Amino acid sequence: MFHANTPSTDRNASTRPSRSSTPRLLDSSTRASVSLSRGDWSLHRKGAIDQQRHQRKVREALKANLADIVSEQSLITSDGKKIVRVPIRTLEEYKFRFDRGDQQGVGAGNGDSKVGDVLARGGRPGPGQGAGAGDQPGIEYYEADVTMDELAELVFEDLGLPNLEPKRLRELESEALRFTDIRKTGPFANLDKKQTIRQNLQRNARKGEARFGDLATDDLRFRTWEQTVQYEANGVVLAMMDVSGSMGTNEKYLSRAFYFWMVRFLRTKYDRVEIVFIAHHAEAKEVTEDEFFTRGESGGTRASTAYALALDIIEHRYPPADWNIYPFHFSDGDNWPSDNETARVLVERLADFSSLFGYGEIRPARAGYQSSLGHAIAKIDHPKIQRVTLADRTDVYPALRAFFSLDREEVGASQ
Repeated sequence: MFHANTPSTDRNASTRPSRSSTPRLLDSSTRASVSLSRGDWSLHRKGAIDQQRHQRKVREALKANLADIVSEQSLITSDGKKIVRVPIRTLEEYKFRFDRGDQQGVGAGNGDSKVGDVLARGGRPGPGQGAGAGDQPGIEYYEADVTMDELAELVFEDLGLPNLEPKRLRELESEALRFTDIRKTGPFANLDKKQTIRQNLQRNARKGEARFGDLATDDLRFRTWEQTVQYEANGVVLAMMDVSGSMGTNEKYLSRAFYFWMVRFLRTKYDRVEIVFIAHHAEAKEVTEDEFFTRGESGGTRASTAYALALDIIEHRYPPADWNIYPFHFSDGDNWPSDNETARVLVERLADFSSLFGYGEIRPARAGYQSSLGHAIAKIDHPKIQRVTLADRTDVYPALRAFFSLDREEVGASQ
């Protein structure tokens, strides 16, 4: 807001300009007082600002608790499309807090305080304080409603298929459209506003009118497109899972939890990566995705059958010259003893063909314990073999990062 007060030096009313007169310009002999002010509209946006801040806090809390969140059973058993409620234990819902009168002062010091000094404490004890059963409520946590796509974006934001190399390329029609030309006709959804305004300005300028207006049909310009052909590197992931009798409920859950997120990761980031599902006990079988995640089996364990089937599928459907190959196998490691050497040889062959071979073993976190299959694979010295161990649900997210992190230094530090 601009105010200019110009007191007249002539007190004669007849010499003052009338209301209809053109106001005279201020000169150096005229005293003027000027005040500038601008309305502060931030309070009108306070709700939106608080909402954005809260959403940022929710995102930060989700990232800090991904190891716990990705292993939630409600997510693994969901269809992957619904909004899910995720418990966040480091974020409380906004609420008014009643002053019980036990707070001494307002936390103000006397001027002699240093960083880290405790200025005041509330009277209510914190979690874990006091002996025996208590009568105080526990710490509540906030449940955030997030879509699976939003959660997947956080989980996969810096992950990718490692060692992805250009192979013999296929021609693939891209679903994306590339705009290549400007025309006078077309659907209004493709109206090029910038070109339309430019044409209108040029037409008016030719008439001696430097302005935008009187839009005519001849001013309209539309973008046209063509469907492009793009070339992509081929990739196939072979998901192998032990479903034998030695795999208990927890072992099968951890395997399926990892593969649930792996499949979602691949379909979120890659349009053309194919996935083959193999379940095995004493025998191996290629199964559908639904069977892979739902069927239960029993019987003995011969891991070599899964590796042999994977090699056969690669030979007949995915030649290494044309495909980036990523075999993954999850097991408890309790393999038939006489089968371990055969399994080791086949893993070496798979690793030679692969961009990465991943082996995940689900076993108790006991120092010095190693399964027979894990011991056989550990003897292989191959740069493309990556091994992880899962002891409980919080290890699912680190396993994803170990296999799919593009930062190989991070992977080396996690081993």
